[in-house]
Amino acid sequence: MARRTIHRDVRKAINEAREMVGAAEKADANEAETRRRIERIFETVMGYDAFRHLSRERAVRGAGETEHVDFAIQLEEGDEAKPKIMVEIKRVSVDLAPKHLRQVSSYAINAGSEWILLTNSKEWRLYHVSFGQPPITKLMFTWNLLEDDVASLAQRFSLISYKNVARGGLDKLWTKASVLLPRNVLEAIFSEDSVRVLRRELKRTTGVFLSLEDVVSGVRRLLNESAAAEMENMRISFPEHKARGRRRKVKEEDSPSTGNE
Repeated sequence: MARRTIHRDVRKAINEAREMVGAAEKADANEAETRRRIERIFETVMGYDAFRHLSRERAVRGAGETEHVDFAIQLEEGDEAKPKIMVEIKRVSVDLAPKHLRQVSSYAINAGSEWILLTNSKEWRLYHVSFGQPPITKLMFTWNLLEDDVASLAQRFSLISYKNVARGGLDKLWTKASVLLPRNVLEAIFSEDSVRVLRRELKRTTGVFLSLEDVVSGVRRLLNESAAAEMENMRISFPEHKARGRRRKVKEEDSPSTGNE
C-alpha cells in the first residue's frame, strides 16, 4: 500500500506541536497551560478558528447543576447550536482514565453531541455516542502525539479537522463503522449464501463434501473469544435444500418394488 503524501505544512505543524507538548510535559504544565497548547493545535494542525469554532467552558445543563465542558467544537453560530464535538482536557501529566470519559460522556449526552474528544495533549481519544436506551459510547480512534509517526498523526488529526467535520466526514465515518460492527460482519459471514460459497471452495480444493453446519463449526473455531461470544446471541440455521428432497424422491421411484403388482 502506498504511503500517503503529507503536505509539508501539515508535517511542519505536527512537528511543532510535538515540540510544544514535549516541552509542556518536561515542565509538568498545569491544566490551563495544557489547554492553551491544545487550542494552538486546533488552530495550526486542524485548521479551526479558535474564536469562531471553539466554545470555551460551554455550559451544559443536565439533571443536576449546570456544568462546563472545556471546549465545544461548534461550527454554527448561536448558543443553541448543537456542538459537533465535546472536548475534555486533562493536564499533560494526567493519564486519561474511565472516570474522565464518564464525565465528558454525560456532557455530550446532555448537549446532544454525538462525538467526544478526550485529551491531555499527548494522548488523543475520539469516541462516538449512540443515543439509545441506554446511550452507548464507543472508542473510534486513539493516537499519541509524541510517539506515533507523522503519517499516522496526519491521518488521525484530519478526521477531526475543521475541513472534515464541516463536510460531514465524521458522520460518514460512523456510517461505515456501523456497517462493520462485529454482529453485522458475523451475520454476513454466516449467511446461507456465504457459507455455501465456502463449502463449494472447500470441496474444490479438498475434494471433501461438507454440510453447511460443518462449515459453520469450522469457521467458529477460527473466531476469538469476543466474536465467539457474539455468535452465541445469533440464530444460525439453514433450510432444507429442495434438491435433496427431489433426489430422495427419485431414488425411491427407481428402487425395486417389494410388493405384489
